[in-house]
Amino acid sequence: MLSRWTLGAVDLRGEGWAMTFSERIGRLDAADGHAPLYRQLQRALRQAIQQKMLAPDDALPAERDLADEFKISRITVRKALDGLVSEGLLTRRQGAGTFVAARVEKSFSKLTSFTEDMISRGRVPRSEWISRSEGQVTPEESLTLGLSPGTPVYRFARIRFADGAPMAVEYTTIAAFALPSVDAVGVSLYEALEATGHRPVRALQRLRAVLFAAEQADLLGVPAKDAGLLIERRGFLKDGRAVEVTQSYYRGDAYDFVAELNALS
Repeated sequence: MLSRWTLGAVDLRGEGWAMTFSERIGRLDAADGHAPLYRQLQRALRQAIQQKMLAPDDALPAERDLADEFKISRITVRKALDGLVSEGLLTRRQGAGTFVAARVEKSFSKLTSFTEDMISRGRVPRSEWISRSEGQVTPEESLTLGLSPGTPVYRFARIRFADGAPMAVEYTTIAAFALPSVDAVGVSLYEALEATGHRPVRALQRLRAVLFAAEQADLLGVPAKDAGLLIERRGFLKDGRAVEVTQSYYRGDAYDFVAELNALS
């Protein structure tokens, strides 16, 4: 019986035929003792994604259907998919299933938060707190934010997720006058700042390529020294005061940064 995941096609016989999902990406070899079945499935899916046989946002069959079609256990399927989710090649959407991850385009022309970016693209944002604390401005922060020595600040460190996949690690320092407390930030930092009338309206950003240190690599689920992007941002209020300084480490395999350029008239 053919899987419900079939593709209409026409072969050299000139007759309509249905291509199963396993025929589309390649079958597994149970006799191959050098590669466990979950790794074979991972390799087949990875190659199908890299060769554009599976496009961004394509839905995969349900785990039960994959297990039936490849004649393997659901545990094996889940292990294979978990690995590709960790690599950022697949993403899980609650209540919808597993999809080929689409790279996110971040425009430099508009000052938006990570949460706003993800929602505008139909993705589900989530943050996982690493730490949040209050203290006094450091000498470096004093220069960057234009604050006097001893001025109180709040510091936030988070992992940012889209559809369950880790996308970035953010380290942010906020001048304490902009928030009522360190616990005022929920899902979105910019929402909390907007609620107090201290959301940045202008920012200076610097982008550079980096190799992830062990700390960032571990948090993002990628190998140490993997290529990534570091965005350093300083946000300003309408009156010109700096209110935010953020360092964001983005996965290089998941993000594209886009800027619109115009010729001078």
